[in-house]
Amino acid sequence: MGGRFQELAWRQTPLGEISLRRRWDPALDTEVYEVKLDDEFLMSSLFPVAEIELARLGLGALPGADLDVVVGGLGLGFTASTVLADPRVRAMLVVEAIEDVVDWHRQGLLPFCAGLADDARTRFVETDFFAAAASETGFDPTAPGRLFHAILLDIDHSPRHVLSPDHASCYTPAGLRRLARHLHPDGVFAMWSDDPPDARFGEALAEVFATWQAHVVRFPNPLTGGESANTVYLART
Repeated sequence: MGGRFQELAWRQTPLGEISLRRRWDPALDTEVYEVKLDDEFLMSSLFPVAEIELARLGLGALPGADLDVVVGGLGLGFTASTVLADPRVRAMLVVEAIEDVVDWHRQGLLPFCAGLADDARTRFVETDFFAAAASETGFDPTAPGRLFHAILLDIDHSPRHVLSPDHASCYTPAGLRRLARHLHPDGVFAMWSDDPPDARFGEALAEVFATWQAHVVRFPNPLTGGESANTVYLART
């Protein structure tokens, strides 16, 4: 790359100023892609393990083929790319509220997820995931009431640390019931969280779903030289 730091894209959104940055980390001898919302880091290409596990665990819980999948939140694309790596997937709807994030992939700004936007199974739905989850229409505006085999969510930091107050109701029993209406019987809802397993959210999942688990995903942290962990919640109707 031409310099140590480059801002690839920037836009003011209803949630704040979102930006995509690329920098060279000399200590790690690697190129790093980062997404920031205002002054807060949302995601980094240094830490893709849990986003990958979100898709791997979610789809791994499903038998059969011809799977229809919703990915809530596109970001750097690690979850969506892992979904497409599963040959059983027939169609993937990526629900993303910020048009610019979709454009990053359409413009090829993220080489580690090359081909995601061009895959025939991918369709982008530029809308609010939480509003769609709460609606009777659901996630596919061209097929109201369409059911899916898996809904994979990675938008908020955690059920308690949300990017917008409007998202909080989704993590209540009532909100989860509305979301679960869009799943086939024996369908899977999986969600990434930056926090340790949350007992209160587990109680909400238990009210709505037949089974649920909280998987702690550990991975090396090259910035600290130690280990970090995220949580992937996995629930089945």
